[in-house]
Amino acid sequence: MKRYLIIGSGPAALSAIETIRKRDLTSEILLLSEEPYPPYSRPLISYLLAGKIEEERIYFKGQDFYERYDVTAYLGERADGLNTKEGMVYTSKDNRFSYDKLLIATGGRPIIPPVEGRDLEGIFTFTKLDDVKEIRKYLEEKKAEKAVVIGGGLIGLKATEALMELGIKITIVELADRILGLTLDKKASSILQSALEREGVRVITGNTAQELRGREKVEEVVLRSGEVIPTDIVLFAIGVSPAVDFLSESELKVNRGVLVNERMETNIPNIYAAGDVVELDNILMGRKQVIAIWPNASDGGKVAGENMLGGENEFRGSFPMNSIEICGIPTISMGITEPENQDYEVLIKEKEGEYKKIVIKDGRIIGAVFVGNIDRVGIYCGLIKEGMDVSGFKERLLDDDFGLIYLPKNYRKMKLEAVEL
Repeated sequence: MKRYLIIGSGPAALSAIETIRKRDLTSEILLLSEEPYPPYSRPLISYLLAGKIEEERIYFKGQDFYERYDVTAYLGERADGLNTKEGMVYTSKDNRFSYDKLLIATGGRPIIPPVEGRDLEGIFTFTKLDDVKEIRKYLEEKKAEKAVVIGGGLIGLKATEALMELGIKITIVELADRILGLTLDKKASSILQSALEREGVRVITGNTAQELRGREKVEEVVLRSGEVIPTDIVLFAIGVSPAVDFLSESELKVNRGVLVNERMETNIPNIYAAGDVVELDNILMGRKQVIAIWPNASDGGKVAGENMLGGENEFRGSFPMNSIEICGIPTISMGITEPENQDYEVLIKEKEGEYKKIVIKDGRIIGAVFVGNIDRVGIYCGLIKEGMDVSGFKERLLDDDFGLIYLPKNYRKMKLEAVEL
């Protein structure tokens, strides 16, 4: 009988547990999570803050998940160190856990820049359930009316969306020249920014917070430009970085994230990693990078779980893909949306309330942006994943009725057979 030790409680960890238990009902599974809660969906925390859902909804696997899968869960216990020679993990509560197989699925930690005044009351991050609880309590106690969200990426806009629902007057401060600069092109970004501004949100780009001021609690944000913005609360939403700090004295190879092969194995035998903590092959860029999206974490956890059992499964790589709906405008981006040179062909179609863009290189789609109308996006995603040559039907790609009918007959047959199965 083996002992599987899993660090983390996100989609990679849960997928690995489900995979292991399908074939191994008797071995011991231990889980360490620095959060004190049953598994929950982080993408739903903005809806919880906005009051759109009750807390019970966030526990998408059920609050009895660990019991059902016979997992001994140590909640509220953070991994603080790893000794690969002893096969031992050390925790924040001075406990030691041995393992036969170890999965590192610690996800990411919010980035907080060293801004003067960041220790004042009323300054929060926005990545986990405790953040929501603390923010909601603070808003109610201080009767907050104004907020500054530092960061105009996905996390910042989800936080903004929630605060808008609560009637808070919001200013977004983004260092880049536009919001969602890592996922959208300039046109798509401008559409969402205009929508936010119509709802009363102020968006400041090309600037950042230099100092936070106040007596005990935050009252002002001083920008690099010198402008002073009065506020009742500040949310840092700059982004996250892989939670690898506890590995600093181990022999695991870590770049920005943990380095793994196609089997989700690290450089140390019997140690695997999956989720937002790892660097994966970007199949469009030809390099490894952190691609922090839910499907990758879930799929990577499944591959890790199967191989921890002795299987031979592989994760074939991925590419960035993000979706967000702001002010009722749905948006999806995939792959490379802003080509750096002239080696790419760009197709664009615009009409009122909609924007579509497809980026093609060597006859294959390597990026796409859809704003306002995201129907049929799954087809384009499939074409990117499979590297299909679209030269023969390129002129139809942006048609409103584009679908399987325009694709090669053998490809349509394969997809229809898959649906029937």
